[in-house]
Amino acid sequence: MLYYIFFKDTKNGQELYKLMKQNGIKCTIAPTPKTEDHCCGISILFYNIEDKPLIKKLILENGIEILKFYEKEKDINPDRMRFC
Repeated sequence: MLYYIFFKDTKNGQELYKLMKQNGIKCTIAPTPKTEDHCCGISILFYNIEDKPLIKKLILENGIEILKFYEKEKDINPDRMRFC
């Protein structure tokens, strides 16, 4: 499973990413999945669902605005990154 956080703007995404890294949460900034392209274009991908309560706490304590949390099944296409 892949776990995303969507934002209205990149500023909130970058702020939360920095806070998550400072708190030891494994995450990365990623493009928004094509099926959910109604947000600003970036999202945060985090890897452990058990981190969600801490992420929610960081969001509330720091006044960060998100659109939603989103979960997606991994649909790895082995040919997509074939030449990278």
